[in-house]
Amino acid sequence: MSNSSEKSNSDFQNSNLQTPGSTTVDPFLNLRVAVTGGTSGLGLALVRELRSRGAKVALVARTAERVKEVAAAESAHGIVGDVSRKDEIYPIAIQITGELGGLDVLVNNASDLGPTPLALLGDTDCEDLELALATNLVGPFRLTKALLGALTASAREGRGAVVLNISSDAAQNPYPEWGAYGASKAALHHLTRIWDEEQRADGVRFLSLDPGDMDTPMHALAMPKVDTSTLKQPETSAHELLESIAETLHSQRLVMTGSDASPTQQGELR
Repeated sequence: MSNSSEKSNSDFQNSNLQTPGSTTVDPFLNLRVAVTGGTSGLGLALVRELRSRGAKVALVARTAERVKEVAAAESAHGIVGDVSRKDEIYPIAIQITGELGGLDVLVNNASDLGPTPLALLGDTDCEDLELALATNLVGPFRLTKALLGALTASAREGRGAVVLNISSDAAQNPYPEWGAYGASKAALHHLTRIWDEEQRADGVRFLSLDPGDMDTPMHALAMPKVDTSTLKQPETSAHELLESIAETLHSQRLVMTGSDASPTQQGELR
């Protein structure tokens, strides 16, 4: 199900697209970007900054009313779908490319914690582990695979193509009670590295980045007693992630023009 705002992305105007006195165009201007989990936390912060920078954005989330609300508020394309469900992947992918007219950047942000409250692996139901793997690993794999043709076409057109998979320090560190989430994110991180090696020759780059501990509803669900003043704001992480995407797109263009480009880093944003 798709909900498009009445305001066309092509009509989007924003005074922040250029620095006063500068002719530098924002690298996200008219870029076609899809963000899963785009109605809350980090995903919502990404959607808002992308729109403020002139990107054409399709956001994907499960709750129809919330998708409609955010899509209207941010002048974005809203798509109702659950990436953990195999039968919803192709409808999501078709709507993304149909609404945006192709795809330049995919952000696999939708995540599942596993059991809540968090539990030791010995106390984790198999169904909770399965859902974490379906949402955090298999879902991003399926959606990426379904959209790979569109991304490759974008790279061939010289627009660049990037897939960002949102990682976590739980992918690197064996935190007790974070087993389902940590295992799924660790697998996603390694999957991303393999994707990048396999698709680099076709001009599609893959990033796996940890945005840090943020003050989001998901973090509150996992750790309700934490002092939120010690956490990053999702807007800060969103900006850092988008700068990493911009650097990768710039490197791709340098490669296409025969210039040297620095390798993309996989890791944590601080």
